[in-house]
Amino acid sequence: MAERMTIPVRVIPRAGADRIDVVRAGRLVIRVSAAPEAGAANAAARAVLASALGLRTTDVRLERGSTSRDKELSIPTYAKAALAEISTSKSAPGVARRRESLAKRGFPGAPVPRPLGGRGALGRVRGASDPGAGTGPPARSLGDGLK
Repeated sequence: MAERMTIPVRVIPRAGADRIDVVRAGRLVIRVSAAPEAGAANAAARAVLASALGLRTTDVRLERGSTSRDKELSIPTYAKAALAEISTSKSAPGVARRRESLAKRGFPGAPVPRPLGGRGALGRVRGASDPGAGTGPPARSLGDGLK
């Protein structure tokens, strides 16, 4: 019998598509479109991991966490190289698309600086020490205007 290795995974059910995401908090994140009812999400997670590693679905076993999002799946040790390849080749979702989008719009490299909304030039919230602070209408209390 072949030896097996366990993989800590986090399964996110009801996702838009079946895919493997990045490693977060030491767990491989697997998104599945199946609902977590009657083991459907578990079966889908096994199938997604098996197809990503080039294994049969029966080669991927659920060892722990049948009712939890945090699970432990086991695979044969000969699939260790394929697992290392998929876990290191993934980047955070959307990062590559954002970089491409910025490059198309003429922003190479660094992201676009965002304006300081509602803050002064120094990045502080305006208060009584600022020169224009008391020029607006007076503040009303809850009891004003009610008689």
